[in-house]
Amino acid sequence: MSDDISFNQAKYLLSAPTIKQCPDDTGREVAFAGRSNAGKSSAINTLTNNKKLARTSKTPGRTQLLNFFTLSEDRRLVDLPGYGFAKVPKAMKQAWDRNLACYLQERQSLFGLVMLMDIRHPLQEYDWQMIRWASQAGMPVHLLLTKADKLKNGPAKSVLLGVQSELAKEGFSDNISIQTFSSLKKVGLEELKKTLNIWLKSEN
Repeated sequence: MSDDISFNQAKYLLSAPTIKQCPDDTGREVAFAGRSNAGKSSAINTLTNNKKLARTSKTPGRTQLLNFFTLSEDRRLVDLPGYGFAKVPKAMKQAWDRNLACYLQERQSLFGLVMLMDIRHPLQEYDWQMIRWASQAGMPVHLLLTKADKLKNGPAKSVLLGVQSELAKEGFSDNISIQTFSSLKKVGLEELKKTLNIWLKSEN
């Protein structure tokens, strides 16, 4: 469709240590969340076709701020601090957790959450916490099983079905979609774009 969002035009806007430093709470944004080694920055870079847009590092946990990227005047992507892995002082980690919780609970322009999980280690404790929060808030969630290139198609499909089964068992099927994804091979890129277009273009 000619009016689809052009993710290639994404530009870095700002990095905020707390919700008070975030951009004006208007328009609509989608946040990317996941453990520090789930490949959030790589996914954003693949989505926007810009290897340097979101900072990547071989050391998990380097994303310590709320990083905002503009797609248009009132549409944004947000790279959230990674959770559950970063090797940082406990006090600093607690501050990150508080800031992340404030953003998720208070940000009115946040419309959807892209949750990333390494396909080899899905549904860890922090993942479940995020899923429960999103469910309680009525927040749409799109799960990306990242690094799908690490598995062959059969095993990858089995993990996908297994995660779907676990979500259904816990009563979290509503408002949650799921797919496999590989930043390296660009597997699932068009499916991700389709979901984001629906979320970001909706006015409801």
